[in-house]
Amino acid sequence: MTRTEEFEELRPLLFSIAYRLLGSVAEAEDAVQESWLRYESTPTVPRSPKAFLSAVVTRISIDVLRSARVRREQYVGDWLPEPLLADPYEDPARAAELADSVSMAALLLLERLSPLERAVFVLREVFAFDFADVASAVGRSEAACRQLAARARRHMESGRPRFEADRRERAELAARFFDAVRDGDVDGLKELLAADVRLVGDGGGKAPALARQVVGDDKVARVLAAFFPRLATLRVTFEEHEVNGQPGAILRDRDGNVVSTWALDVLDGRIQTVRSVGNPDKLRHVGPVADVWALLSQFRKTRPVTR
Repeated sequence: MTRTEEFEELRPLLFSIAYRLLGSVAEAEDAVQESWLRYESTPTVPRSPKAFLSAVVTRISIDVLRSARVRREQYVGDWLPEPLLADPYEDPARAAELADSVSMAALLLLERLSPLERAVFVLREVFAFDFADVASAVGRSEAACRQLAARARRHMESGRPRFEADRRERAELAARFFDAVRDGDVDGLKELLAADVRLVGDGGGKAPALARQVVGDDKVARVLAAFFPRLATLRVTFEEHEVNGQPGAILRDRDGNVVSTWALDVLDGRIQTVRSVGNPDKLRHVGPVADVWALLSQFRKTRPVTR
């Protein structure tokens, strides 16, 4: 097998590692490309291409993450990860861990870890690397990595998000939710929302977004019920689609351009969180991005729907 073939075979794994470390599709793709350049220029053939490339992409991601954390402290409004429509890496033996670890809730929890803790946790707990390879990847001793892993595990377990295990039930609940949003049905929405549901928006100062999180089933239901029927007059539509392994949707304008993505956390038959990403910089990998400011101008001219 050539180096190119080895790399392409490992590309899904490398991207999945980098995305969980960075929470950014664009930065993860850049990290993977830089890993290829380093692999291609390595004069000796690594004993294990998987171990070598995983270590390289991890080190690159740690460096990017350290600078990204400074930028995120200056971020306008709530910061959410870039939406991921499909995880390219599959491992049937670890399907549950992979799905949970890519959710927005899990990625936001990972944000609270130090870059080293995050790297050790992702390699060890998500991808089941042995401690020797983890230590090589992060440049620490195995003993230090065990301590980092234990500390990260305690933190993650204390706030670990829980989701509805039955994917079919989640999908059915999400379909009912989007139907109720389309209809502007406040009572129908309240039946589907947890009492302490949160509505979170990420515009990054570059797209219209909520000034603050909306909390509570009545408030969230009323905001959503007022929101979409007016947008529908502008021919904005929901395209239901999994986002970060959870039920969600892509909002598109009349030309099919991306307005935002929505991701839902579902537990105990209720929607716990609705997260909307509208920052155009985070949507370019999804497709052509809509001119949301122009859309907002039209939105403001529409009359509220009366029922």
